[in-house]
Amino acid sequence: MTLPQILIFAVLAATLGLFLWGRFRHDVVALLALAACIVTGLVPAAEAFAGFGHPAVITVACVLVLSRGLQNTGAVDWLARSILPRDAGRVTSMIALTGLGAALSGFMNNVGAMALLMPIAMQLSGRFDMTPGQMLMPLAFGTILGGMTTLVGTPPNLIVSGFRNEAGMGHFAMFDFAPVGVAVAGLGVLFIAATGWLLVPARKSAGSNGFDTGTYLTEARVPEKSKAVGLTLRAFEREIDDSGAQIVGLVRNEVRINAPHGGRRIHPDDVLVLDADVDALAEALSVFDIKLEEQVAPAKDNETAADTTAAKDDKSGKKNEEKDEDEDARRDEDIVLRELAVLPGSTIVGRSANGMRLRTRYGINLLAVSRAGHPPRSRLRTLKLKSGDLLLMQGPAEVMAEFINDTGCVPLGERELRIPDKRMAIIAGTILISSIAIVAFGLLPAAAAFTLGMLASMLLRTVPPRQVYTAIDWPVIVLLGALFPVAGAMQSSGAADLLARFLVDTIAQGHPVAALVVVLVTSMFLSDVMNNAATAAVLCPIALGTAAALGANPDSFLMAVAIGASCAFLTPIGHQNNTLILGPGGFRFGDYWKLGAPLEVLVVAVSVPLLLIVWPM
Repeated sequence: MTLPQILIFAVLAATLGLFLWGRFRHDVVALLALAACIVTGLVPAAEAFAGFGHPAVITVACVLVLSRGLQNTGAVDWLARSILPRDAGRVTSMIALTGLGAALSGFMNNVGAMALLMPIAMQLSGRFDMTPGQMLMPLAFGTILGGMTTLVGTPPNLIVSGFRNEAGMGHFAMFDFAPVGVAVAGLGVLFIAATGWLLVPARKSAGSNGFDTGTYLTEARVPEKSKAVGLTLRAFEREIDDSGAQIVGLVRNEVRINAPHGGRRIHPDDVLVLDADVDALAEALSVFDIKLEEQVAPAKDNETAADTTAAKDDKSGKKNEEKDEDEDARRDEDIVLRELAVLPGSTIVGRSANGMRLRTRYGINLLAVSRAGHPPRSRLRTLKLKSGDLLLMQGPAEVMAEFINDTGCVPLGERELRIPDKRMAIIAGTILISSIAIVAFGLLPAAAAFTLGMLASMLLRTVPPRQVYTAIDWPVIVLLGALFPVAGAMQSSGAADLLARFLVDTIAQGHPVAALVVVLVTSMFLSDVMNNAATAAVLCPIALGTAAALGANPDSFLMAVAIGASCAFLTPIGHQNNTLILGPGGFRFGDYWKLGAPLEVLVVAVSVPLLLIVWPM
C-alpha cells in the first residue's frame, strides 16, 4: 500500500467517523475532508474547488429551484386534491398518498414533496383514527423510494451519472433508472400501505413546531366560472369540511348577511366570509378556485367619515400617492404573507384598511383578521382594528418591514401560506415538464436543461429572483462540491481499486452477483448513518473498481449504489424526510428500523434480480 493510499484511507475513515458522530454538519465535514486532501497533496490546490462546477452540483441546485416553483404556485396542492380519494378506505387512501409522494419525488425534491403532503397525512390520520406517525412514516418512506426512479429524483442519481460520464461511458439518461426504480418503489409502496404501516409504533405526537393563533376571518369572492356557483352554502361547507373552514357570513351587492341560512345558494360575485385557521385557508380557497377578496380588485375608497378624517391627517397627502405607485411599479420585490399582532400602542388601533390606505400608501393588502371574543361583523376593509388583533397581510418583503416599523405591530413567526394560482401552477408545471423532456430526448445535458428551466422560472415569476437563493439547500451543494475532489483522489491514488479488490477477493470471493449484493448492502448501510449524496460520492469509485476487477458491467454496480443510497430507512438521521417526521410523529431513534428493516430486505430481494435482468453482467 502506497503512502497516498494510506493517506486517503485515513481521510475517509476520519470523514466517516465524523459523519457517524454527528457533532458537525455534513457540509463542514466534507470541507474538512477536502482541506485534509489539499494539505496532504492528494488534491492539487488549483483543482480543489472544481467540484462546485460539476454538472451534478448544478443540476441539484436547479431542481431545488424548480421544486420551489411547484410549491409557490400550489401546483402540488391541486394535484393532491385531484388524485387523493375523499371517501376511500384506509388502505386505498394510504396507497394513494404514499404513491403520490413517490411520484412527485421522481421529479422534484423529495423533501419538498414530503413537506407539501404532510398536512394531508395529518388529516388522514385523524380521519382513520390513527396516530400521526402511522401515516407520516409511510409517506416519508414513499417519498424516499420515489427518488430512485429518475435521473433528477435524488442527488445520488445525479452523482452516479456524473461518475459514469467521467469513466468515459456518458451520462445516464433521464429514465434509465426507471426499469428497476419504478418496480422497487411500486412494490415498496404497496408493502408499506397494505401491511407495513402496522409495524409503525403508535406514539403520540411530540407537538407542533409552530404556534396556534386561532382562526382567521377572511373574505373570498366567488368568480363567475367557479364550481361553487349554484351550490348551497351547506353543500359548499360539506366540500371543504376537511379544511375545518366554515362560512360565517355572506356579502351580496355590498350588503353583509351574518349567519346566512345553509340552504341559500351562491351567486357569481358573492363574497363569502370564511372562518378558518391560517393553514386551512389555502385548501378552502382552492377547492372551488375562489380568491381572497383583497386579491381580486383594489378596495373601493368607501371610508367612513372618521376614516376619511384620519386619512386627511396624513402629511404625505395625495400628491405622494402617484410617487408611491411609481415606486411600486419599479419594485421587483417578492410578495410575502406575514402574520402581525396589533399592540395596544400601535398607530393602527381604531383605524381601518381603507382609512390607512394600505394599497396606495404601502402597496400591501389586509387578507384576514383574527380577533378573540366577539367576531367582527363589518366588512374587512372597513373593520376598525383593535389591540390584540392578529392580521394576515400580503405585500413586498421590504414594504412589509416598513409598515411594521411605522405602525408598531409585532411580526409573528413566519408561516408559509400557499394560495394556489392555477395560471402560475400551469406555468411552473410546464417549465418542469419541458426541462425533463429536453433531457429525455437528449437535446441538452441535464445541467443545461434545468438551468434554462430555472431561468424561465425566474423570468415568469413562479420563483421570484430573491427566493432562488433560499430555495437551494446550500449545505448539500457544499457537501457535493467538496466531496467530488475527494472521490477523485480515491481513484487517482489507486485506493478505490485496492478496496474493490478487497471486496471482490475477500467478501465476494470473485462472484459478480455476490459483489453486487455487497455494494448494494454497503450503500444502504452507509446511507442510514450519513448523507446519501456523500454515500454515493464515496462508493461510486469503489463500484467502478469492483466492476473492473471482475470484468463485469459497471452500470450494474453504479445502479446498485444509486438504489442503496436511496434507501435510508433505519434511522432518523439517514434522510431529511426521516428527521422531518421525528417530532410530529413522536418517534424515538429506534422506531424506524421496525418498518425500515423489512423494507430494506424487500428492496434487496427485488432490486438484485432486476439489476441482473436490466443491466446484465
